[in-house]
Amino acid sequence: MEEKKWAGETAARIVEKMRWVSEKNKEKIPYTTDENGDYDDRSDKSRSWNADDGLSWWTNGFWGGMMWLLYLYTKEERYAEIARVSEDKMTECFQTFLGLHHDVGFMFQPTAVADYRITGRRQAKTTALHAAALLAGRFNPAGNYIRAWNDISGSTDDTRGWAIIDCMFNISLLYWASEETKDPRFRHIAMLHADTVRKNFVREDGSVCHIVEFDPETGERVKSYGGQGYAEGSAWTRGQGWAVYGFMISYRHTGKKEYLEMAKKVAQYCIAHIPEDGIIPVDFCQPAEPAWEDSCGACVIAGGLLSLAEQTEGEEKQRYLENACKILKTIAAARADWGTDCDAIVQNCSASYHDKKHHVTMNYADYFFMEAVFRLAGMEFKMW
Repeated sequence: MEEKKWAGETAARIVEKMRWVSEKNKEKIPYTTDENGDYDDRSDKSRSWNADDGLSWWTNGFWGGMMWLLYLYTKEERYAEIARVSEDKMTECFQTFLGLHHDVGFMFQPTAVADYRITGRRQAKTTALHAAALLAGRFNPAGNYIRAWNDISGSTDDTRGWAIIDCMFNISLLYWASEETKDPRFRHIAMLHADTVRKNFVREDGSVCHIVEFDPETGERVKSYGGQGYAEGSAWTRGQGWAVYGFMISYRHTGKKEYLEMAKKVAQYCIAHIPEDGIIPVDFCQPAEPAWEDSCGACVIAGGLLSLAEQTEGEEKQRYLENACKILKTIAAARADWGTDCDAIVQNCSASYHDKKHHVTMNYADYFFMEAVFRLAGMEFKMW
């Protein structure tokens, strides 16, 4: 199969680059690279991080997740050792507490949960269950949603009723906790949240809201926000990816057909809007200029399409596979750094359409690119 051959060759390029990148950064928890191409370190206590962007920064689990993917693909023990550096450092967040919010799923699913599932390490299980309990504690039964962020420093926004599409990934931690403990409470919370997202986030055309506000006392839907996309009512591409892949996560853990159908609906919107050249914008509804890109959103969408391909047959399966491969091949050929001048592989990422900086590197772009390529190459392990 052509896709598997390409994936095997690209996986070899990933492994070749990550051998020296992992060694260079083995004591760090990286997020992005500086002007010299060097990774930062979110665990560096000499830096003036605040409660939200130091050890509690929401992307801190992806570096460990990359190491576990490499461990599974290469069978080299050194990657497991590096993965545990960030996992063990992040346990300090439980004591400081105030920087933690719904993204404990992103932080601890690809680190502690992966560690426990792969190696059986008891401390990893304890860490993961602690994180799952914190996530479950953010559930508001008035509205059946998981509160996204804590109060935002310097902002007058009242975030008590805010839920965001990204949390469709975080609830994977709750599904795991329920399966591990045989306690259905975690699963019920995850499904109630997923049902709320299904009913309140996805528009008729398959585009997705980033942020939806509910009244925290009554649970009534108040309004939606453009968030990190172009505007309210638009289609932030990474949010589209969180939805496709996220609903597939819920489908895989529950078998609930409504989640599969919702993933297909959002995926169809994505496929209809993928540009001919395969370069994914920050928002599918953004103006032609400036032509801001988000390679990270591209990789998340590709991962969601691959998940759909695994659960469908015939022409439908082929459509999802072809579009996922189109995105990934574009990244590998036109938006990947395979050299030694930059620690990151995936280039031209944008956190938000209205940010001052665009076309930067972000470690979770590399994570989702690696995950998708390794999956195409034959890796069966499902992180989420």
